[in-house]
Amino acid sequence: VQLQASGGGLMQAGGSLRLSCAASRSIRAYTMAWCRQAPGKGRELVARFGYGGEIFHAASVTGRFTITRDNGKNMVFLQMNSLKPEDTAVYFCAARIPFSADYDYWGQGTQVTVSS
Repeated sequence: VQLQASGGGLMQAGGSLRLSCAASRSIRAYTMAWCRQAPGKGRELVARFGYGGEIFHAASVTGRFTITRDNGKNMVFLQMNSLKPEDTAVYFCAARIPFSADYDYWGQGTQVTVSS
């Protein structure tokens, strides 16, 4: 499956952005996730939405970010509110097949920059 992330941009602290991830085919059987990588840091999991409906948000974004998915449209979203400068990163959409140890498919990433 091919993933196309969009919606990044430059935002002031306290603002909101909505990231979108469009998949090339059905995502019903996939766990979908958003990960990010800040300059000089490793990639970290931001949020995950399992194919069975399980949802996880990293502690650093809980209460501010929300992951949703629309299986009918083959899309995943990340609503980001109350943005902070430390949210600055490249955000990636990823998909994992059942029982896979790691994410199998990655989008190209979209840059989010939050100014103070």
